[in-house]
Amino acid sequence: MIKIEDQQETSEWVLLHLGFRPFFLGAATYSVIATFIWLAAYTFGWDIRPYGLPAVTWHAHEMIYGYAIAVIAGFLLTAIKNWTGIKTLHGRWLLLLFLLWALARALPFIGPPVNMVFIAVVDNLFIVVLILAAALPVFKARQWKQLGILSKLLLFLCANVLFYLGVLGIVEQGITWGLYSGLYLVLALIFTLGRRVIPFFIEKGVGYPVQLKNWLWLDISSLVLFLLFCIADLLVANQVIVTVLAGFLLLLHIARMVGWYTHGIWHNPLLWILYLAYGSIVAGFFLKLSVFVFGISPYLAVHAFAFGGIGMMTVGMMSRVVLAHTARSVTEPPQTLFWIFLILFAGTAVRVLLPLIDSLHHSVWIGLSQMLWIASFSLFLYVYTPILLRPRVDGRYG
Repeated sequence: MIKIEDQQETSEWVLLHLGFRPFFLGAATYSVIATFIWLAAYTFGWDIRPYGLPAVTWHAHEMIYGYAIAVIAGFLLTAIKNWTGIKTLHGRWLLLLFLLWALARALPFIGPPVNMVFIAVVDNLFIVVLILAAALPVFKARQWKQLGILSKLLLFLCANVLFYLGVLGIVEQGITWGLYSGLYLVLALIFTLGRRVIPFFIEKGVGYPVQLKNWLWLDISSLVLFLLFCIADLLVANQVIVTVLAGFLLLLHIARMVGWYTHGIWHNPLLWILYLAYGSIVAGFFLKLSVFVFGISPYLAVHAFAFGGIGMMTVGMMSRVVLAHTARSVTEPPQTLFWIFLILFAGTAVRVLLPLIDSLHHSVWIGLSQMLWIASFSLFLYVYTPILLRPRVDGRYG
């Protein structure tokens, strides 16, 4: 990691110093708004059709290409500066990128004057600009090891284009392929970035010497099998080949979690939330194989991946990144984090486990999980909005 001597740019609004500030604030705010809209549509029966399609399609798209991509943008535009030693977007250019993301979120609600092609162009233009913003410092620093992350962003763009081709009726399976490709690409980024940072965070955060175990054979085999799993599930969803691959991935990621375990994680919510989030993804593989073996709903696996895995991982990462990059303590984080994370974990249990136990009240569990998500992210905003809007406590730029 390269140390940088930051220049003070006092003319810039602090919110525009680094990518994590506007995008984490925007992601958390939008997750509350979007989940409330989904709650109104699913639980209370409001007639909401943002794409002229069922609200569930909009919900699935926006939690991946609206919420998750905003967190990814904030994380990468912050981390790449550390990795390369080259300043990423800031000031007016960061503001323009953020406004492009926000415009894409608002356009589906404007109505007939805005057609779907224009919405698709704006939404995908945001991803194109994000890729360029991430790639330029990487190329300038010749850090070719980051190309794997850039390639995933490029595939993310392709998946979103595929979704809109489905919405426009050009590709018959475009909506399904676009949504599931996007979901699996977010998980792929979590596997890649998580392998880098989660054991590092744990080793530095438990307060005693520990060296966690990682195995190169596991890193390579898990990524190869996950690629095969994604392709198989897109082409022959929930069939034997998907079940077998999910079983192998379950075992591999359990082994990874064993190698990362140390008892000290339970003393710091910034550590156990990442561990539980990874565990939820692992549980998703078990639920995925259970679709074929036991005949359960495939959407339970989807929500173990998305609600639990992506939801808990992103809120955990945002919480830590904000503290670290505003020069606040990550070993003694705000006490409220315990409740933010616990509420979201409870929401995961309600959304994934309770329908297995009591399927007769399935809609009740979905509504309750929606409210728990809203409560968790609202509390996150209450704690972190003042931090995101204020300068670093050490007075430095960033």
